[in-house]
Amino acid sequence: MPVRLFNLRNVPEDEADEVRKLLTGNEIDFYETHAGNWGVSSPGIWLHDDSHLEQAKELIEAYQRERATTARTTYEQLRREGKHPTLMQNILKHPLQFILLVLMALFILYVSLSPFLHFGS
Repeated sequence: MPVRLFNLRNVPEDEADEVRKLLTGNEIDFYETHAGNWGVSSPGIWLHDDSHLEQAKELIEAYQRERATTARTTYEQLRREGKHPTLMQNILKHPLQFILLVLMALFILYVSLSPFLHFGS
């Protein structure tokens, strides 16, 4: 019976490619499902049967630990060099997006609180 091994929703393409290579390199047979045209299906990597499930899980867990360690090391190096992106740099890089998000948040806050603010009228 097929079993889902790895959820691909919101996974960077380079990580998905590396997981595919990892499974192929260890001769683990798998197939993929995609999110579909509207993105409502569940994208993932599936095993045809569960005979290699434990091995595949161990390989992916080891890969993800290594990837996390590498990402932390890279971030720390950038932070020490003063090259990591700050909140203000991100805001200045995309000012229109930031303004729209703040306006949307204020609108949602207004709609949520307006019944309580006008209860005496």
